Amino acid sequence: MAPTAPAPSAEARRDDVARAEDLIFLIGSPRSGSTLLQRMIGSHSAIFTHPEPHLITPLAYLGYHDTVDAAPYDHINAAAAFRELVDELPRGEDDYLDAVRAYCGTLYGRLAAAAGAPYFLDKTPAYGLVLPFLTKLYPAAKYVVLTRHPFAILHSVAHSFFGGDYQQAQSFNPIVQRYVPAIGALLRQRPVDFVHVRYEDVVRDPEAQMRRITDHLGLPFEAGCVEYGRQQHITKSFGDPHAVERHQRPVTDSLEKWAQDFLARPDVLALARQIAAELDPLDLDAWGYPKAELFAALEGQDAHKTGARLNTYAVKRKALLTLRRGVHDNRLGLGSAVRRLRYVCDVLLRT
Repeated sequence: MAPTAPAPSAEARRDDVARAEDLIFLIGSPRSGSTLLQRMIGSHSAIFTHPEPHLITPLAYLGYHDTVDAAPYDHINAAAAFRELVDELPRGEDDYLDAVRAYCGTLYGRLAAAAGAPYFLDKTPAYGLVLPFLTKLYPAAKYVVLTRHPFAILHSVAHSFFGGDYQQAQSFNPIVQRYVPAIGALLRQRPVDFVHVRYEDVVRDPEAQMRRITDHLGLPFEAGCVEYGRQQHITKSFGDPHAVERHQRPVTDSLEKWAQDFLARPDVLALARQIAAELDPLDLDAWGYPKAELFAALEGQDAHKTGARLNTYAVKRKALLTLRRGVHDNRLGLGSAVRRLRYVCDVLLRT
């Protein structure tokens, strides 16, 4: 048997645990251009990033601050027991947050250390829905908040995942009504220090916006951040690499597409007006898109339906959603077949 490598010393372990000041969180809703901005910021020589780690979200639902609706264990009893356990800690919730930071800091720190970068950037859109937890966990981290016109986001979701079916997209995930209030609260209440940029400004004047971001991060501006396509990036299962990989730098091609598509679809325009009526003007002001101006982009535009987007990402997503619906339709028998397959796989994989 080969000798076991000695465990790193306590001092060495501390060296590769990320400090809060070395973490950057890019906050933005899905389809807001966050993958583009992640690649731009991640092109900086001092920053390492990885597509959507999804590290913080499950921690927010472990049971002390919030609980999941369903889990493969009794999450209600577990949450109650967990809170009683934390109550016995000398500093209560503060000790618990220290433990969570130690866990996250080890992963973030070792990823950044392996890449030889002093900073780690985490861009996971789902963090926009757990911001009170994140900002309590990492009040000293560096935050970049990205917003985009809410209806450009809706347009992108409908055409990226649902073949242009806005009603289906809205039924599956009312993304505008979820993310505008959640990120709006952060922008209005300012529990942490951040720099706020709009997607439209990033693609129109990327150098100026990147200078604002690097100034906030305390880093020198690097031209390579604008020419992000000339840098190497990790591409895996998460994020949306398809659009950003078509270009070397930000482009303005998609800015007016949502307005043209809405004009060509009266039912979608009616849906958008219904959504707008539900949004708080204060949240929209904070996002940078005042309620009175939400539909201003329609003026002077020609009605033009957005064509179907064909790429492997969209096809796989559509197939997944179709199969998921079919699994729960007993008339098709698909659910029974999937459960039988799962049983066979469980038996084969059993140790």
